[in-house]
Amino acid sequence: MLRTTPARDQSHVHRIKSELDLSVALAQLRKWSMVNGFDAPGATRLVTAASEIGRNILKYAGKGELRYRPVAEGRKTGVEVAAVDQGPGIADIELAMQDRSSSSGTLGLGLPGVKRLVDRFDINSSPESGTHVTFRLWKR
Repeated sequence: MLRTTPARDQSHVHRIKSELDLSVALAQLRKWSMVNGFDAPGATRLVTAASEIGRNILKYAGKGELRYRPVAEGRKTGVEVAAVDQGPGIADIELAMQDRSSSSGTLGLGLPGVKRLVDRFDINSSPESGTHVTFRLWKR
């Protein structure tokens, strides 16, 4: 069952264990982004990036969390999305960030594609702690 928890800082947490969980989380993220001032292209970029990262959670770790919250930096406002899992980690992040690099036989456009869609992208990964991807997208 999907649980969304708005905290005092207006953050939302979606536990991702299935395609259904991910679909509901993405629908709620889209709705949230539109209510919070993103235009349709911005909301699409945001949901596309979150979808790719969420599918990686399911594919490589089996379960994890998708978190999002409003952020501001100077005059810019937007959203920060974090995807966290306790999976096996990414053995070579530098290689994984190259176009056409895939450990599972796919096109290998996922992580580099997400990085191109967003304004800020960070990734940390290890076998001990899983993978943590954080990205920000500013309103246009």
